[in-house]
Amino acid sequence: MANLILHEYAASGNCYKIRLTAAHVGIPLERREYDIVAGDTRTAAFLADINPDGRIPVLQVGDDFLPESAAACLYLADGSALIPQDRFDRADMFHWMFWEQYSHEPNIATVRFWMTMTGEDRLSELQRMQLPVKRAAGAAALALMDTHLAQTPFLAAGRFTLADIALYAYTHLADEAGFELHRYPAVQAWLARVAAIPGHVTM
Repeated sequence: MANLILHEYAASGNCYKIRLTAAHVGIPLERREYDIVAGDTRTAAFLADINPDGRIPVLQVGDDFLPESAAACLYLADGSALIPQDRFDRADMFHWMFWEQYSHEPNIATVRFWMTMTGEDRLSELQRMQLPVKRAAGAAALALMDTHLAQTPFLAAGRFTLADIALYAYTHLADEAGFELHRYPAVQAWLARVAAIPGHVTM
């Protein structure tokens, strides 16, 4: 495999997903840190050389660049046990990964960023207006996970897959966004199961 470089911001859950995937499949990554708060990913050099979208994570594979956390995780996990071979199970894994980016991350991760990195006292008027909506949507996402995980130990295929990595990253940080994880006992039990799997690395 070509030399792999992760262009990242270590405090980002999306970047953590890639590190966690790499740890579980035993692939080493070189890491390069960027301060997104300071605007490191908006410089002319970053936009020209790393990602014209001005975002991280980006997984560099030799001379090629792969933005988006899910794409990078799929690249690293290709051919491993993290991706089910069964057609339905694999599609169900994708279902949870797509859902994470549409219904979970935009709410829980965004509120976490606002609370821990922007600061509630520095939120714009638009952000303040969006906050109750995002909190409600984040709570609904956690409730849906809790209902599902009360019936199965992992999100898809009845075992640990990339879907669990994708959802673990920001779920285990949800308390930093003000979500009360104790309200979701099945989610809490699942978080403990994921963290106990050999190969797990902390953020």
